[in-house]
Amino acid sequence: MRFEKHIFICTNERAAGERKSCGEACGMELVKAFKKAVKDNNLKGRVRAQRAGCLDACEYGPSVVVYPEGVFYGGVQVGDVEEIINEHILQNKPVERLKIDFSKVIPASDE
Repeated sequence: MRFEKHIFICTNERAAGERKSCGEACGMELVKAFKKAVKDNNLKGRVRAQRAGCLDACEYGPSVVVYPEGVFYGGVQVGDVEEIINEHILQNKPVERLKIDFSKVIPASDE
C-alpha cells in the first residue's frame, strides 16, 4: 500500500438551483487545509489528501472520506481539519461527532 491513509475531500460543484454540493460550501478550502495539515505534521509520503468528485453524500456535506477505513465525515468545516488529523489520522480514532450515519436518511434536495 502506497499510503497509510488517504483523505478524499469532495469538491463537486453543481449549477445554481440544483442539488446541494460540497464544493460550493468550502471544498477547495478544505483541500488546502488538509494538505497543509499533512505537511505541517510531517505526514507527506504516508498520508495523502486530495480533492475528489462527488462522494454521493451531498445532503451531509461538505463531505470527506478517509481510507482504508472508509469513514465518511459530514458537515466538515476548515476548523475541523486539525481534529480529524490529530484524532483519526495520527491516533486512529475516528471523530465520532463528524461521522456520517447513513442509516439516518436525509431527504434529497433535488426534487
